[in-house]
Amino acid sequence: MVTSQLPVAVPAPPAPRARRRRRDGRAAVLYLLPAGVLLAALLVYPIYQLVLISFYDYGQPQAAGAAPLVFLGLDNYATLLQDVQFWTVLAKTVGFAAACVVGSLVVGTALAVLASRVRAVPRTLLFLAALGAWSTPAIAGSYVWLFLFDTDFGLVNEVLSGIGFTGMAHHSWTFGTFGAFGLVAAEVIWCSFPFVLVTMYAGIKAIPEEVLEAASLDGASMWRSTWAVVLPMVRPLLMIATIQSIIWDFKVFTQIYVMTNGGGVAGRNLVLNVYAYQQAFAGQEYGLGSAIGVVMTLLLLSITGLYVRSQRRSTAWL
Repeated sequence: MVTSQLPVAVPAPPAPRARRRRRDGRAAVLYLLPAGVLLAALLVYPIYQLVLISFYDYGQPQAAGAAPLVFLGLDNYATLLQDVQFWTVLAKTVGFAAACVVGSLVVGTALAVLASRVRAVPRTLLFLAALGAWSTPAIAGSYVWLFLFDTDFGLVNEVLSGIGFTGMAHHSWTFGTFGAFGLVAAEVIWCSFPFVLVTMYAGIKAIPEEVLEAASLDGASMWRSTWAVVLPMVRPLLMIATIQSIIWDFKVFTQIYVMTNGGGVAGRNLVLNVYAYQQAFAGQEYGLGSAIGVVMTLLLLSITGLYVRSQRRSTAWL
């Protein structure tokens, strides 16, 4: 009796890592291509026009077609870099944006950790309050904060003077440079921390429960567990939130313009966006305003690139 044996299936050898990476890379490009085409269509031409206008003497007569364009080359940039006010505004912008970014990250991350450890009802209330702040238009939120901190009728001054801080009666929060910047920064943090909260909460909930239980069994406190376990594991999400916050806070316009009445007394609370607006539209120097826009774009790209590079070099990356 002859018995036939079926051939034993031999598993195929795994694909080489380089080939798998190329295949994954092609798939990622195909998925990102539609969004890339859309972003290029919306961004390339405006940026091209911004750079082009920065090379010309482009004012209201040129915009109206009543005067010919005069090519200046890099003169607008030379004028800008020789302007003492530009460097003062740049330093204030960097300091203001840094305070807003740090504040948003600290508040959002702390509340995300808190939300992951409380029950459903307080967590729901926290998210509803955060999303309410996030969905409030910037101009509406700015006027609400101005009303709360009003010199004569503001609720904050009334409460502070009522509990014994009599010197805060009729206190002006927007007159001094640091006071105005602090008030605007608090409003910016209030409307931007929900993004960090939602992002970090999603990352924390994706951490396996076994990891947190092991840290707890090893005797790690909540603070130690958050610092040594949770934050390193959500570091890629923290990088994304940081980059987004840098881009948003460096370009703040509405809150500064509304809450300081166009940049404060004698321009003491100007940031680059408001300064560019004043030069381009109030001063009708569109070429100089475009040069400021180009410089802002290059600064943002440089800061973002340096931050991403430093994170990729870290041993804790991914």
